[in-house]
Amino acid sequence: MRGEPRRAGRSRESDDDQAAAPASGGGGEGRGAAGNLAETMAQVARAMREEHGDVEATLQVMATTAVRAVPGAEDCSISYVTGRERVEPRASTGDLPARVDDLQTRVRQGPCLDSVWEQETVRIDDMRREARWPRFAAGAVELGALSALCFQLFVEGDNLGALNLYARRPDAFDEESEDVGLVLAAHAAVALAGARGEEDLRRALGSRDTIGQAKGILMERHRLTAQQAFEVLARASQQSNRKLVDVAEELTQTGAVPGPD
Repeated sequence: MRGEPRRAGRSRESDDDQAAAPASGGGGEGRGAAGNLAETMAQVARAMREEHGDVEATLQVMATTAVRAVPGAEDCSISYVTGRERVEPRASTGDLPARVDDLQTRVRQGPCLDSVWEQETVRIDDMRREARWPRFAAGAVELGALSALCFQLFVEGDNLGALNLYARRPDAFDEESEDVGLVLAAHAAVALAGARGEEDLRRALGSRDTIGQAKGILMERHRLTAQQAFEVLARASQQSNRKLVDVAEELTQTGAVPGPD
């Protein structure tokens, strides 16, 4: 991070003095989270190497580590926001964060649909006093979440990734929670980008192999050149209004070129 860390966006009602957060995350080991951050990040790096290129596993490692590392955290979700209107939990440490994420979609308001797009961090000290998203806050209280701390992982057009921490007591998070969370979120964003890139590459290579196999079948069966076989696949793709790789996969599985629906 450059310069002073950016403080979380907070409601006007949250400017009162806050109760101190626990010295460690949900693990309750009693050691200072900031002092153990280097050790925690080393553990994260090792775990993420083991989940090499697996996006879902990488997300679960992030969520579990965040609860252990961030002071005051009891539960965590990693969410993708699509079209600025749907919050989709992709990894979760329990039922509560997934339900709170779903709540934002249902009531069409909350930090993942608003502030976290413009701010790296959004903090809610007490849902019972939260004025920015009254419907969301009321629902969160009913679910049992009284504090929240949200970190932006990435923004791509109208899609966003967020790391969301929750606690069942008010005033669970403080500035140390923000500082530790920002470091963790930055590390997690890099790891996630790498995992997503590797998964996309594997998918692209898999698609190329599938198309190559389909071309080979057509070339052998109909004595076509590679270019002619590709044109057959492309024409079938256009006529059936399906992706070329899907047409190729069906051909390799059934031996028949799909026709128009």
